[in-house]
Amino acid sequence: MTRDEKKAIVDDLVKQLQATPNVYVTDAGGLTVAQVNDLRRMSFKAGIELRVVKNTLLRKAMEASGRDYSGTFGELKNMSSVFFVAENYKAPAKLIKDFRKKGEKPALKVAFVEEAVFVGDSQLEVLETLKGKNELIGEVLGMLLSPMQTVLGQLSSGGTTIAGVLKTLEERG
Repeated sequence: MTRDEKKAIVDDLVKQLQATPNVYVTDAGGLTVAQVNDLRRMSFKAGIELRVVKNTLLRKAMEASGRDYSGTFGELKNMSSVFFVAENYKAPAKLIKDFRKKGEKPALKVAFVEEAVFVGDSQLEVLETLKGKNELIGEVLGMLLSPMQTVLGQLSSGGTTIAGVLKTLEERG
């Protein structure tokens, strides 16, 4: 591979890393061509881009992307397949778990999800159940609104009770 070809690959990876903030790096060593093709098909159906890249080129792209991927560098060894996903950051974790029903690979090396680094295959379950920023904000807002809605409900129901009592007293008097 020439220097210009490597530069073109790095430039393409930089654009992809900037467009897709969530990246899963897996160990796909030992997969057959048929298994890799199945994995690619499953990825395509799930809206995930899968690329097999050299670790040195991926690291250069990560360094040039403008994000702090330094926590992932220690795991960039051996053959790597990289899943890029913009929106549904849980999708690669689910895809890997589904694919591994047939075997042990791909094994998660490291994931960079919503500015956090998850190292090791043991983090796959965590990534699958991880709540995103928007989900957490929604839960916090729900918790904040619940007491206010309860107080307003009690005040409005209490208002009708007071009005009823006053009306009864007025009718008596």
